[in-house]
Amino acid sequence: MARPEKHRNIQVPPRFNRFKPVEARNCDLEQIMLNLDEYESLRLADYAGLDHCDAAEKMRISRPTFTRLLARARRKLTEFLVEGKSLQIKGGVVHFSQNLIKCLDCGIRFSSPLTNTTHICPECGSTNYEDLALNFGHGRCCRRFRNQGKL
Repeated sequence: MARPEKHRNIQVPPRFNRFKPVEARNCDLEQIMLNLDEYESLRLADYAGLDHCDAAEKMRISRPTFTRLLARARRKLTEFLVEGKSLQIKGGVVHFSQNLIKCLDCGIRFSSPLTNTTHICPECGSTNYEDLALNFGHGRCCRRFRNQGKL
């Protein structure tokens, strides 16, 4: 019996979760699914420039696991670019460190601590928003982390 996957720590949800070639219609494209933990491995290694040990520590996983995630993510990203497929980011067993909020009045996106229950847009002062972490299933993980005193 395989052991259950550990929650991977993701700093902030991705700003966008779907990508496709401009010339193609969505219905014509084969889709590639990039898990949230694979996205985070790309963000930490290739965007933030962290080495594998530091990045693995941020995600609360081992360095070999991080290296496997990164290799899988790079393979999927390359397939997306070379073959012109659609890419969607979703899924995985994750926990977010911060929240990403989209103001529904002015459209900006801003980070917010997970402990905030109400959000105010820094641009227009609106309280009309969409919680982007909820789109990725955020909330189920936090009960576990609060009970362990990690939040």
